[in-house]
Amino acid sequence: MVKAEIEKKGCSTRRWLWLVMALVAVFVAMVMSSRTSPKALFGAIDRACPCARGTPKYSGMVEDCCCDYETVDRLNEEVLHPSLQELVKTPFFRYFKVKLWCDCPFWPDDGMCRLRDCSVCECPESEFPESFKKPDHRLSMTDLVCQEGKPQAAVDRTLDSKAFRGWTEIDNPWTNDDETDNDEMTYVNLQLNPERYTGYTGPSARRIWDAVYSENCPKYPSQELCHEEKILYKLISGLHSSISIHIASDYLLDEATNLWGQNLTLMYDRVLRYPDRVRNLYFTFLFVLRAVTKASDYLEQAEYDTGNPNEDLTTQSLIKQLLYNPKLQAACPIPFDEANLWKGQSGPELKQKIQQQFRNISAMMDCVGCEKCRLWGKLQVLGLGTALKILFSVDGQENSSHTLQLQRNEVIALTNLLNRLSESVKFIQEMGPTAERIMEGGHFSAHTRTLISSWKKIWSYVSKT
Repeated sequence: MVKAEIEKKGCSTRRWLWLVMALVAVFVAMVMSSRTSPKALFGAIDRACPCARGTPKYSGMVEDCCCDYETVDRLNEEVLHPSLQELVKTPFFRYFKVKLWCDCPFWPDDGMCRLRDCSVCECPESEFPESFKKPDHRLSMTDLVCQEGKPQAAVDRTLDSKAFRGWTEIDNPWTNDDETDNDEMTYVNLQLNPERYTGYTGPSARRIWDAVYSENCPKYPSQELCHEEKILYKLISGLHSSISIHIASDYLLDEATNLWGQNLTLMYDRVLRYPDRVRNLYFTFLFVLRAVTKASDYLEQAEYDTGNPNEDLTTQSLIKQLLYNPKLQAACPIPFDEANLWKGQSGPELKQKIQQQFRNISAMMDCVGCEKCRLWGKLQVLGLGTALKILFSVDGQENSSHTLQLQRNEVIALTNLLNRLSESVKFIQEMGPTAERIMEGGHFSAHTRTLISSWKKIWSYVSKT
């Protein structure tokens, strides 16, 4: 018995000796690996410490704008984001009129998506209010053309009994949409169709953005690009960044369990690792905000009639709170100065050229192979086109309330676009530093995972001895 106890203690001693040796080996390996980068071993701890962060990564004035990054973040958090979140949920701003069944004018349908479960069934006619009713334009089940990708790309067309009335149809010179073709238009509840991951990836999705950038707003070296062309590029880049952020912030992490969450790796790879894309997001946000503030008289006087007086009064009140917030007026009264553009003799010609380029971009939204992506693409491009219309198609700020005319759909698109950009800026502010710490510490993390794996094997061996 004594001999057995001695052998037992000997085994225990050897086990702990192996454990100590393993710990020493792991620590030495980590120290040796950190010699090429002194912060590799403890960098993650340093980066996580708020006191060591110093100045924000984005500071100073937003390029070509009249506000700085810190002010934008503060105003968005305190004023814009809360107001817009309430506003887009009201009955007036909840519904968007859109033509979802369109042929691509630039290239033939590649036929990649013919899945039955990605099709969208129209609501029964009994569900529509009288003002929604229109000539029958239903598609048979055999003729349904569905979007590419996954079922989550399908648009939910459920509508409740509240609906808004018609508005004056006036063409927007900056966009391609024909809003007068009511037979092919349908109303969509935006609250039931959030902008998020849909599974729409691959060559078809890349072809859209490639065409947008290469044919309509190419990024030439700065000396080859005039100021107005830079503005167009930055607007499209900022919109692209915002769309990528919304996909990453609401991502299908596990299709088998329908688990949704944040994909910080995707956000870093598509946006954060390119500082100019973040800057362009802020620029686009301020550009659209300027359009809203410039049209403040028009938006204040507009009728937000949905047939529900209480809801309509709430919408009117929220609009006024947004337009005339004292913090916004004091800190950032003119987010972007449009008076600096279209100068010189070539101004009118250049304006027509860029206007046609943006119209082409608008038309490209009919080529998007995912129905939900097409919905949000059309809405946001229309919103951006409305901002361009307000800033550059109205002569002078003083009499803009008398000359500016907007479709109801344009107001809805403009407001929802501003909300989308506000959400993206807020998500960048809140989650950007975390995503950068995770991804920029990737070398150390990968090495650490290898060492931890080795450590687990050693521990497994030691525990069995």
